[in-house]
Amino acid sequence: MLDVALKILDPRFGELWPLPSYATDASAGMDLRACLDDEIELAPGETRMISAGISIYLANPGYAAMLLPRSGLGAKGLVLGNLVGLIDADYQGAIVMACWNRAESPIRIAPGDRIAQLVIVPIARAKFRLVEQFDTTLRGSGGYGHTGLR
Repeated sequence: MLDVALKILDPRFGELWPLPSYATDASAGMDLRACLDDEIELAPGETRMISAGISIYLANPGYAAMLLPRSGLGAKGLVLGNLVGLIDADYQGAIVMACWNRAESPIRIAPGDRIAQLVIVPIARAKFRLVEQFDTTLRGSGGYGHTGLR
């Protein structure tokens, strides 16, 4: 298991709310909470920046953290404005979620609601090697939909 430094930025963690953790032994992500002072209502099409009340420091450039929408909320229209947030290994600032209501009706978010999830993933860093031409493959440069639907 990867050791990650976590800083509490909202004192309600540990008193009202638990720290992010895995819900089951096989969970890939940890839920992030809306650190709000009062309940808010996101109008259709509206985006608001909402603090997760924590910061992390991965320190290891072989890893990054991703912020993802929670699937149940995403089905109701609450997603992240940039769809996926990326936290680099050297970032130490507050985690903030750009929450976007893509539904046709308002969405209410209360303080402490679990609204996104944090997933830590391995990163392969690349070094580009310039070439004049690629090796031939069956696909080649075939783009979107090149294999059809069936």
